[in-house]
Amino acid sequence: MTRFRPCIDLHEGKVKQIVGGSLRDDGPGPKENFVADAAPAEFAERFRRDDLTGGHVIQLGPGNEAAAREALAAWPGGLQLGGGIHPDNAVDWLEAGASHVIVTSWLFENSEVFSEYRVNELAERIGPGRLVIDLSCRRRGDGWVVATNRWQTLTDLELTTSTLERLAPFCAEFLIHAADVEGLCGGIDEDLVRLLGSWQGRPVTYAGGARSVGDLERVDELSHGRVDLTIGSALDLYGGAGVRYADAVAWNRR
Repeated sequence: MTRFRPCIDLHEGKVKQIVGGSLRDDGPGPKENFVADAAPAEFAERFRRDDLTGGHVIQLGPGNEAAAREALAAWPGGLQLGGGIHPDNAVDWLEAGASHVIVTSWLFENSEVFSEYRVNELAERIGPGRLVIDLSCRRRGDGWVVATNRWQTLTDLELTTSTLERLAPFCAEFLIHAADVEGLCGGIDEDLVRLLGSWQGRPVTYAGGARSVGDLERVDELSHGRVDLTIGSALDLYGGAGVRYADAVAWNRR
């Protein structure tokens, strides 16, 4: 069955919900849907009380390390950690309380060319069972291309079931953000969810565009229960109007 998985997105040390395509290194700042007054630990503690396992903390750029450590300390072993992960810091984040580390950009040389050597190096360093591979992507034509650097740079890696099969030996799970719809609350990318659900390998979490609690049912239907869903900007916990956090928690307890 599809599960609701929580998220804590960190930007400039604060918990935020951001329109994915607006997060860039140059130009104006990102479009922010929500900026929390509450500390990251408060969100982590709430997820802990509600036994929401498999959630992730994502560092969106620099200046988030202290906030990330605060969230992990509030729930040791209960949250995954992504953002700037590489072999030299992965073990440190696991020791700080992350259940898994999530990696994207480091797997690509010059941010664009996928390196199987790099993914193998990281998997050997920490063990595949502690690694989540983030294949967040943008739609191109009839398919999807993995994007790095906060979804700014398109890589040479297409997101297909063959890609998932190729990388499965190196990781415990996959995390897939649909960057084109991330933060817009305009609906999930149903074609992408259907593709992910057609593969019967490692656990997969999809994020992007969720706008109602009905999207949990829709993802469950499209993926045959094989894909979990992260809900961000639509969640009332993050100032949204589409999904009551209590309803998402209740879905997991059915």
